[in-house]
Amino acid sequence: STWGCLALAASGDSQVRFCTMNINYYGPRSTSFSSRSLGSLPNRSSLYRASSGGFQPGLYRSSFSALSNSPLSTSTPFLLPLLPALEIDPKLHQIRTEEKEQIKGLNNQFASFIDKVRKLEQQNKVLETQLQLLKGKDQYKSNVGRIMTAHSQPLKQQIDMLNQDKMKLQNELDQTQTFLEELKSQYEEEINHRNQLENEFVVTKKDLDDIYLQKVDVESKLESITNEIKYLKKLFEEEIKELQSQIQNAMITVEMDNSRELEMKNIIDEVKEQYKTMIAKSRDETEQWYKNKIDDIVRQTQKHNDGMKSIKVQIAELTRYAQHVNGEIEALKNQRANLENAVTSAEEQGDQAVQ
Repeated sequence: STWGCLALAASGDSQVRFCTMNINYYGPRSTSFSSRSLGSLPNRSSLYRASSGGFQPGLYRSSFSALSNSPLSTSTPFLLPLLPALEIDPKLHQIRTEEKEQIKGLNNQFASFIDKVRKLEQQNKVLETQLQLLKGKDQYKSNVGRIMTAHSQPLKQQIDMLNQDKMKLQNELDQTQTFLEELKSQYEEEINHRNQLENEFVVTKKDLDDIYLQKVDVESKLESITNEIKYLKKLFEEEIKELQSQIQNAMITVEMDNSRELEMKNIIDEVKEQYKTMIAKSRDETEQWYKNKIDDIVRQTQKHNDGMKSIKVQIAELTRYAQHVNGEIEALKNQRANLENAVTSAEEQGDQAVQ
């Protein structure tokens, strides 16, 4: 056969055939035909090959296809005069069998596809009918809006209350922060005052150390002067004794124009009294000066001791006040943290209520 035909089932009882015919010309007397089906069939070589000596293949090749709505017989009379003595390809039977199987498979797939389309059309009609029936029924008007309004009204009231509480807490937080800032400034002032007092304490301690050194120096000077007085006293006593011995050994009589005798004993007594008076006066003045100096040093020391006690008392009071302020600051910090947590919790509750 020189024609290959593909029959496909369509809607209704009509059939469509797709036929192809390939003619290979190898010369003026050489002609061959091949059958090819439409679709994804593989290319085939010539099914019929003419044999004639002396001619080379490849001069030219032509193909044509025909579409017919009626079956074409493979034994068409007008093809017979054109066919020479043909040689049958040994693979022809196998190729024809494969093509038939492929055509059967395609026909089955197309038929199943048509069945699916019909089923879908029927389902579509059923659904349209159900839709029309549903549209014809009375529609129920839901009360979702009123239910949501009734449910959201108390939530809105809660949100308003939470917002008011939030504003109150925010005001309290602002007041607490202001009070905390005031306490912080007072604390800084007290710290500065404490530092100033500590500096004054250091200066006073330095002055006290200087006064103590001066006291030690004065005491050492007093001791040296006392020793010197004792030394001079002994020296004067020795000189007096020496003068007395000289007077007793000389026994000199002095005569004056007025004929009065000079009594050496009275002169010696007067000199002794003068020296004693000078020594006593010098000793009294020295003792009084050192006593006054020591009293001044004692008064200054007492004054500095009183100042140190007062400074210590002030430092203790400032320490207690600083501890009290620190306790208040910690309490305010805790109160602030609690207020912030309350504000955060109120905001979260408000957000949850809104959602």
